[in-house]
Amino acid sequence: MAADDLLDLSADVVTLTRQLCDVPSVSGDETRLADAVEAALRAHAHLEVLRDGDTVVARTHLGRARRVVVAGHLDTVPVADNLPTRLEDDVLWGRGTVDMKAGVAVALHLAAALDAPVHDVTWVFYDHEEVDAALSGLGRVVTHHPDWLAGDFAVLGEPSDGGIEGGCNGTLRAEVRLTGVAAHSARAWVGVNAVHAAGEVLRRLAAYEPATVEVDGLAYREGLNAVLISGGVATNVIPDSCVVTVNYRFAPSRTVEEATAHVRELLDGYHVVVTDSAAGARPGLDAEAAQDFAAAVLAVTGGRPAPKYGWTDVARFSALGVPAVNFGPGDPLLAHKDDERVPVAQIELCHRALRAWLTGAQPEDLPLGLS
Repeated sequence: MAADDLLDLSADVVTLTRQLCDVPSVSGDETRLADAVEAALRAHAHLEVLRDGDTVVARTHLGRARRVVVAGHLDTVPVADNLPTRLEDDVLWGRGTVDMKAGVAVALHLAAALDAPVHDVTWVFYDHEEVDAALSGLGRVVTHHPDWLAGDFAVLGEPSDGGIEGGCNGTLRAEVRLTGVAAHSARAWVGVNAVHAAGEVLRRLAAYEPATVEVDGLAYREGLNAVLISGGVATNVIPDSCVVTVNYRFAPSRTVEEATAHVRELLDGYHVVVTDSAAGARPGLDAEAAQDFAAAVLAVTGGRPAPKYGWTDVARFSALGVPAVNFGPGDPLLAHKDDERVPVAQIELCHRALRAWLTGAQPEDLPLGLS
């Protein structure tokens, strides 16, 4: 392992965030970082360390009454001339600072520091989150080692601006496939234009009024939109096919089957093919462990739970029967942007909240520094 890849889990969480970001880890290239994470965790005798591919799991075995899971992904989207990181005016800039190396740094620091937490903890650091869901390291562990993820409650360190975002919307992608008759464009009347036939599909989508659905006290905004359209083979040919790709973001109270039926009803009369779908996750805030966590976060940040509109891996935990929430530093609107950045103060707040929850300490009793 290169000296530059060594991680100091005793460092303050901003320094640790920078170390994590500055090791290349674009999706599919996580091995160096996974090696560094594994080596750093194995140095701590209170942790059992497991590995599947480039996913590293560490867990305590203290015989506590409750086991909780804290998870985060190691990969990022491609770098856009925004590494190495830089620290300016108490803001940390660079690829991965928001999505989600700051959250991973908080988890790694606490995994090393807390040898006697009030709950048994499973720490999960996984690969391939930013690409096709079929490649997900967390999904692979769900399939191969579901017992590694067993717990009473899970926290996913996705950026949430330092507040709790409960559950997540589901997502469904479908293709509306339209057919026509090809012809020379100089004799258009002998053909049938499939692209023109998409007009009614687009009108229905434009007129659609998405619902806001309350689920367990949180209001989830839905959305149903055309996201891609393709058709035609040449500029002098009437197109005989056209495909409108639709994305439906639906409240976690709906099943995938209900979401599919809703899309088909709106687009009745058209050939609709569902190409991808994933159920959402209910907020999970009614679990006792979740309520304790929410109280700790409220005491530190003053923030109250809100819904997560996008799909996240909390849904994988929910499918295993583990209530889960999103909680991490960073504005999710800055994820994947070239000017990705996170305030140092927000990293500290998330660190303090998680530490208070896992130690049972009152926030005012915790040190103010970042170490």
